[in-house]
Amino acid sequence: MTIKAVAFDIGGVLEITQPGSLAPTWEPVLGLRPGELAQRLAGVSAAGAVGAISEPQAGQRMAEILGLDASQSRAFLADLWDEYLGTLNTELAAYFGRLRPRYRTAIISNSFVGARDREQRRYGLGDLADLIVYSHEAGVCKPDPRIYQLACRGLGVRAADMVFLDDVPEFVEAARQAGLHAVLFRDTGQAIADIQALLAG
Repeated sequence: MTIKAVAFDIGGVLEITQPGSLAPTWEPVLGLRPGELAQRLAGVSAAGAVGAISEPQAGQRMAEILGLDASQSRAFLADLWDEYLGTLNTELAAYFGRLRPRYRTAIISNSFVGARDREQRRYGLGDLADLIVYSHEAGVCKPDPRIYQLACRGLGVRAADMVFLDDVPEFVEAARQAGLHAVLFRDTGQAIADIQALLAG
């Protein structure tokens, strides 16, 4: 086995995130029941994940659904992006960056319209990898095998030549089914050790 490429997920891996942290702040303000915020915005989230709507359209639609005025909409979107971006996993990002040029590197992310610009401005993710496959640009999300195939084609490698790291068991299994060597992220030390073992053959 010769590994030629390594791909990482973003949320929960390269970015340390707390999904659901937005709801406790905004549901009481908006008079919503626990869990209702995510339910109301599910359609916008799904459309934004595959690029079916633009970022301005998504913001406008959220404001309409939630009944936000212009000031509230700006505050809500700022909080939403803070939750989405989390904080950088600096140890893992540094490790990922050091893999080049020995290995070709990619990021495969279920994303939302606007993510590329914001993640580049805040964390410079585009500087870490040779390729980023965002679902909102590709029009397809994990666990669909096509998103892994896009990354392999983009790097010019076979699926069997790539290692992929993700924190969602379903996405790890889908990558394995697509032919990749996949590692489930549990913590940074474990992830690096597991990847190193695969790279060592």
